[in-house]
Amino acid sequence: MLARTGAHCRIPTWKRELAEAYQHPRELIAHLRLDKMLLADTLPPDTGLRMLVPRPYAALMEPGNPTDPLLRQVLPAADESVDRSGFSIDPVGDLAARRTPGLLQKYRGRALLLVTGACAVHCRYCFRRHFPYKEENTATAASGALALIRSDETIVEVILSGGDPLVLDDKPLEKLIEHISDIAHVRRVRIHTRLPVVLPSRVTPELCDLLAGSRPRLVMVIHANHPRELGTAAAAALCRVRAAGIALLNQSVLLRGVNDRTETLCELSEALFANGVLPYYLHLLDRVQGAAHFEVDTAEAARIVTGLRKSLPGYLVPRLVREEARFAYKTPVC
Repeated sequence: MLARTGAHCRIPTWKRELAEAYQHPRELIAHLRLDKMLLADTLPPDTGLRMLVPRPYAALMEPGNPTDPLLRQVLPAADESVDRSGFSIDPVGDLAARRTPGLLQKYRGRALLLVTGACAVHCRYCFRRHFPYKEENTATAASGALALIRSDETIVEVILSGGDPLVLDDKPLEKLIEHISDIAHVRRVRIHTRLPVVLPSRVTPELCDLLAGSRPRLVMVIHANHPRELGTAAAAALCRVRAAGIALLNQSVLLRGVNDRTETLCELSEALFANGVLPYYLHLLDRVQGAAHFEVDTAEAARIVTGLRKSLPGYLVPRLVREEARFAYKTPVC
């Protein structure tokens, strides 16, 4: 905890770490003692998705290594400004799936609440990097979205997404979960979050107590792509989540230069399971404009997953899937 100068309030560690996140490539490059010439290959800061990298996540990167797989996920690259055929600003049909501001529904029985447009890290392959959050006005749309969920008894699972729902303070998050808990036909609340991986300090005992009190069954889906993301702090955070009785799943994205090797994904699955997390999905890249340099072709992806099946028990092999606009479910690839 850190006391603000001239104030008696105390700032939670996670908020301080978020405020101190690296926001310019030159800061991160200097921290990692990389050649400054690397700046020539980065995206100018006033174009595209701005960089945001929490220092605890940067601390997991290898100094002096310009091809570090964690660095590659977050350092803006000049390749992002190249238009590629088949890549779009809305690759998975989010805009067509809007039922009301702040609420998407693609699949029967499940609805997704966009509770915030903010994240703790800006992943360069993010499929919502062009999403018009300001138009959604997610901060004020919750009441209408909840009213629609309340009126539709076919919705049995609510997914909290964004952005990242754990960027919210405890009080608004608690209030939102309480409102959902009052809807009798909702059986599960699923929280999609990257914070236990990139900002583990967010997973406080207070947050876990809050989540443990939920009436619908809570499921937390984290997002780790590489085994080195699961450091000591992330392991402790996941332990706290498990102790609160919350089921933990992981979904990854298959990314060129990050995790496109069978050995890397085997190690990730083992590390996840050691931390009480079950591998869930391995997504082919959503073909969002600005991320084409991360794409792994389908045939190569299938070979990688075949290698996983040869090396791991079935429950540690994530399902390789592709998300496609207007499909009624995620498409299995192999």
